[in-house]
Amino acid sequence: MRKFIFLLLALVSFAASAQEQVVAWSTDVKDNGNGNYTLTIKADIAEGWHIYDATYSMTPTTIQFTTPEGIELSGELRALSTAKPVSDEFFGNYGEYEGEAVYEQDITITGKGGKIKALVSYQACCEGSCTPPNEEELTIEVGEITPAAEIKEVKNAASSGSLWAMILEAIIWGLAALVTPCVFPMIPMTVSFFMKSSGSVAKGRLNASLYGLFIVALYTLPIAAIIIITRLVGGGAVTADIFQWLATHWLPNILFFIVFMIFAASFFGAFEITLPSWLVNKSDANSEKGGIAGIFFMALTLVLVSFSCTGPIIGSVLIKSTAGEFWEPIITMLAFSTTFALPFTIFAFFPSILKKLPKSGGWLNSVKVVLGFVEVALGFKFLSVADQVYHWGILDREVYLAIWIVVFTLLGFYLLGKIRFAHDSEIKHLSVGRLALAIAVFSFVVYLIPGMWGAPLEKLSGYLPPQSSLDFDLSKQQSNDTSGVKYGDVPQPPHNLNGLFDLSKQQIAASLQQSIATSGVKYGDVLHLPHGLNGFFDLAEAEAYAEKVDKPIFIDFTGHGCVNCREMEARVWSDPAVLELLRNEYVICALYTDDKMKLPQSEWVTTDNGKTLKSLGKVNAHYALTRFGVNAQPYYVLQGKNEKILVEPRGYNLDAAAFVEFLKKGVEEYRK
Repeated sequence: MRKFIFLLLALVSFAASAQEQVVAWSTDVKDNGNGNYTLTIKADIAEGWHIYDATYSMTPTTIQFTTPEGIELSGELRALSTAKPVSDEFFGNYGEYEGEAVYEQDITITGKGGKIKALVSYQACCEGSCTPPNEEELTIEVGEITPAAEIKEVKNAASSGSLWAMILEAIIWGLAALVTPCVFPMIPMTVSFFMKSSGSVAKGRLNASLYGLFIVALYTLPIAAIIIITRLVGGGAVTADIFQWLATHWLPNILFFIVFMIFAASFFGAFEITLPSWLVNKSDANSEKGGIAGIFFMALTLVLVSFSCTGPIIGSVLIKSTAGEFWEPIITMLAFSTTFALPFTIFAFFPSILKKLPKSGGWLNSVKVVLGFVEVALGFKFLSVADQVYHWGILDREVYLAIWIVVFTLLGFYLLGKIRFAHDSEIKHLSVGRLALAIAVFSFVVYLIPGMWGAPLEKLSGYLPPQSSLDFDLSKQQSNDTSGVKYGDVPQPPHNLNGLFDLSKQQIAASLQQSIATSGVKYGDVLHLPHGLNGFFDLAEAEAYAEKVDKPIFIDFTGHGCVNCREMEARVWSDPAVLELLRNEYVICALYTDDKMKLPQSEWVTTDNGKTLKSLGKVNAHYALTRFGVNAQPYYVLQGKNEKILVEPRGYNLDAAAFVEFLKKGVEEYRK
């Protein structure tokens, strides 16, 4: 009882005292050679204050070390400072440190090195008052820490399913490019040329095959060269930085948006986009040389001439695959170019098929116009990415959907012949193909309309702005009724984490759902989680809550421009079993790797090569690369106490059942 009264008086007196830092902790490392080091932890104590030694029965000063693999503690912690002896009627004999307290711990490194966590627990007192029991985590770097630029192997955060989806999309775009007015008429002309000029059928087929290979090389090798050179010069981190800049910075995204609008206007017949005539003419002249060199320049001529139709398609394919990966941009461009070049070889081997091809005519211009509408819709995706990462707020979900609804409605009317452009032929009757396509387009429009009021539109989740940007969301209106909701009757606790030190774990767990939904969450005013989930956007804040509520952390490395991230949220996170686990068993922390929010100077990070990271996205991306060796999203990590990884992290995979097992296993490992 006396102990309780003493602590109560101490806490009351502290609340009335000045809020100053009375104990400052610092660390130092001494290299003793042969992998042996000595860690020094020092406490500078303000005048008039003291902390207790390890013999104090109530709030002794203790230090607990957490070491990574390859680092071991040697011997016991040593107190170098002499404590002032105290004999008390209630608390017995103990010691007090005044001025400073110095501790040493020997360690042995069997690997390269790493970061040691030292958790210091203490209480500071002066005459008549005491601080609350406090904990401070110190990070000590020992040995060699591998910089981000030296990481050679980068984990692929996307599954093979994601890669195959991009390959399929690239193939579709390759087929679309074939039926454009810039390319389609050249197929029979080119094949006939090879068959007639080669002298024999076998040689003609060989020349056509070389022609196709050169087309593939001209599309694929430049992007492969850029990736390989940047990787050799600066490592995987440099390549990732380049692609991330292309995918998220406002300048390339705005430029891509403008380019797509210009190409769309050209497709509608406003003007014709062509490369400089001297470039095309020079390539065409070289094609007459004959031999392999002549075939190469013929392929180059095709690539240059078809640029007005294939340019935006190539840009769309590349930008979808530039997520910091090494192979994905190369493979997707290989898939596109192979699909684009393959007909030239197939028709050379089977020339009889040429007779079955439709004749060139007005339908080719119709294909071009349809692609123009598609370019307008896709162009706004680039503007949306810039809008999200910079938080401009000009292209919210309902605005984006309104534009798409109008664009595809106009496309439907065009297919029905209600809209005509300058180069279109008059439609005397509606073909079955046009009618079927018009039905598909209008059906798509009907599918889009409910999204204006909160429908999830899962199939398009990767292309649309987040649902949290909606001004009016019916699903939110319905969710505001918290009757019968778990923890819904619990009063909202204070925003300050320090105010939770006297709550029980049960109370904290119950209030968590309410507290983290407030603006008190760091970056919570601009960043949001899907499906009404509550969580954090700063790992340190999430770790503090996780320790209070005794729960593991679900770390979500994500991005505003990450298509796969939005698909995972819409198609996997929406699963009731997944939502239940995320809400009740985990503390969620979403780390955006492409957000351009500038951090205060105190939160800047300086890399090992001297580069200063000033934005939230760069800091999070640097942490993902140095801690987990990954620079692609999504990437999900289940973290327990002392930064322990509970299970093998996973990336993009639309198997909801497997994701449930992933989350359940994490909980099981945490409770062991």
